[in-house]
Order: sequence, then C-alpha cells, then structure tokens
Amino acid sequence: MTYVIIGAGPSGVTAAETLRKVDPVGEIILLGGEPEPPYSRMAIPYLLTGQIDEAGTYLRKRDGHYEANRIEYRQATVESVDPAAKSLTLADGTTQAYDKLLVATGASPVKPPIDGLDLPGVHHCWTLADARHIIALAGKGAEVVLMGAGFIGCIILESLVERGVKLTVVEALDRMVPRMMNAPAGNMIKNWCTEKGVRVLTSTKVTRLAQSDGRLAVELDSGEQTAADLVVVATGVRSNVDFLEGSGVKTDTGIVVDQNMRSTVEDIYAAGDCAQGLDFSTGGWEVHAIQPTAVDHGRIAALNMAGRPTPFNGSLNMNVLDTAGLISVSFGRWDGVEGGDHAESVDADNYRYTRLEFDGDRIVGALALGRTDHVGVLRGLIQTGIHLGPWKEKLMADPNRIVEAYIDRTQGA
Repeated sequence: MTYVIIGAGPSGVTAAETLRKVDPVGEIILLGGEPEPPYSRMAIPYLLTGQIDEAGTYLRKRDGHYEANRIEYRQATVESVDPAAKSLTLADGTTQAYDKLLVATGASPVKPPIDGLDLPGVHHCWTLADARHIIALAGKGAEVVLMGAGFIGCIILESLVERGVKLTVVEALDRMVPRMMNAPAGNMIKNWCTEKGVRVLTSTKVTRLAQSDGRLAVELDSGEQTAADLVVVATGVRSNVDFLEGSGVKTDTGIVVDQNMRSTVEDIYAAGDCAQGLDFSTGGWEVHAIQPTAVDHGRIAALNMAGRPTPFNGSLNMNVLDTAGLISVSFGRWDGVEGGDHAESVDADNYRYTRLEFDGDRIVGALALGRTDHVGVLRGLIQTGIHLGPWKEKLMADPNRIVEAYIDRTQGA
C-alpha cells in the first residue's frame, strides 16, 4: 500500500505518523511545497520576537525523525491529480503513484486587488521565507503598516510590538478580530492596543501602495497617506485546492468531505485548512483554519485510509488569541443562536469581558477577554452539552460564576 500525503503541515505530519502506527509496512510519502523541514506556521511569531530560532518552528525536533518512522519526506509541488490513473503530476514533470491519497495542502494568504502589493517591502507573514524578510525590515523604530486585524493579523501584531516598531494597523471592518469577537470585545482590544502605542484604524481600507523616496507610501480611503518601511498583509486566507481542478474532487470553501474525511472521489481524503469538515456546534460543514482541528483531521483521515473506520465527531470553532498581552477567547456559537439567550459582563476599565450564549439551558458559545481561568471550563460545557438547570438563571445574573456552575453540574459539589 502506498500512501501519499500532499502537505507537510501539522495535519499532514500527524497523518503520516498515525499511518505508520497502524500500518507498519505501508509506504508513506509526505510531500511538502517549501524548502524547509515540516514546520508550524503558528510558531512564526515566536521566531519574529527571537524567542525561538528557525529550528524551533519545526514540528518534530529530533534529527532523523521521519527516517526513523520510514516516512519519505520530499520537497515537491503537485500540479494535478489523475484519480483514474491514481497518479499525481509534479511541478518538475515527474509523476507519483498512490493507492490512498490525503490532500492536506492547507491555505494561502489572500492578496487583495490593490495596486502596489508587489513592491519591495510588502510581505505576507505566512512562511519562513516571509519571516526572514520581516526580520530584516522590522527593526526597532521602523515604521510598519499591518493590513488586517483578524486572528492572524493580531498574532503578527503581537510580535511586531515586541520588536519595537512604530505600528499602524488598518482594518476594513468596524472592529478588531471581527470574525472572532463582537463589537464590545473587538473595540476593547482596539483600546488596549492604542494604550500600547499602536495606531489602529478600523473601518478603513488601504487603496494603493507606491514607492516614495525609497520607502513605501500607503494611501488610505480616508485620503490620508502614511509612510512605511514595511507593509505586512494579513487580509485572510483561502484553501489551497486549485490544483484539483478537473479531478472530480468536489470543492466549496474547501474540499467537501464526509465524516470519515473522504472526498467525493474514491481513495482521496482531505484534512486541515483545505478540508470543509464537520462543525461540532452547527452540524454543518466548515473550514476551521486552526491547528487543533488540522491535527484531529489528520489523525482521523489516516485511520480511515488504513482501513480502520473512524468517524469524525466535528471540530469546535475555538480561538485563543494574545494581542499585545491581552488574552481573548471565542468558542462555538459565540454570535448566538436564533431564539437563544445571552448573559454579559463588561469591565472596560480593566479590559475584562465575559459573554455566554445559551440555547435553552445549555451554553453553546462564549466570548471572554482578559481572563484565562475558565477557558477549559467553557470548552467543556459547550462540547459536553451539559444542561445547566437552575444554574442558567444564576449565570444570566452573573456569567463570571461559570467555574462554580461547571463544578456543580459535573461533580455535584
């Protein structure tokens, strides 16, 4: 049996290791598109701040790890898939046969249609190559414009602040982290960043970039123009699925899969940021571009590829974010459900916020800011679907009593 995995991120590596555990003799080929050992993109901010070196981003630190597990790791880019021949065509013109194929190609940054994004000094922060460029340009006191204040943008923001740059953040929507936080929480994050010396412009768009006196001139839709030594683009990502055109594999926002991570084509599976997997909270099918989901997908896909039927129960939409020292979390249906109730506690002066979303007497979503003490509790209550009974009314009056509620309903204390 020849297993081929396209993509050497957390999902692909987890799948390869899982396959080796359950199939000691099968051939496992792991294809990565970058000239690096398999690494975690989520570690790049720590590289930017100097907390780790490049080796610290690698998913497996032990020398010879892949060889010891008889996983063949190769740098290769796949251009097309021929399911009838069970073959891949690679960018160098060669082909690779497979018996079972896993597509774990992840996602790539979205490049908005703005003139000047190809100029020197404009970079995404997605690859180790990007990180090297940013490190070279983002010295202390450098003027930097960050386009986008979503989840990825705020992770980058944290590392840029630590590098001591003069930072301006430009976000098109009306608040920071708009796909993870509601208006009160998103604006509290904005105020926090402003207090840290970051200039944050919400409801603002970059319209054009140009070169001026050896630097970048960033034009905004407000008519303002600001100079920059570096522009970092963090305006979203999209699943890497274009190479599947003509293969018969059905795609939507990602590759359409069933509960066993199988695509619509026999013997082709998908996992991670390119897979439109089951959402625990909604019962629908979504791309959850977060590393825990990618790892779960990779493990489940590998078990099914190896002939061990294992359904995926769905991933919880979950984000934990550190923005310049302020921790924010969102879980599940944080934006609420039709007919549901919510409870909210706001302490803007101390940057503390809690919001619980209820469906009947169950918590189905939550937001929290400035608190880390009940992250595990919130996740547990949402994923287990515990009925709160009389505790619902207590939490409606004071949502900060969530730990008490959890202990009482799970342990009877």
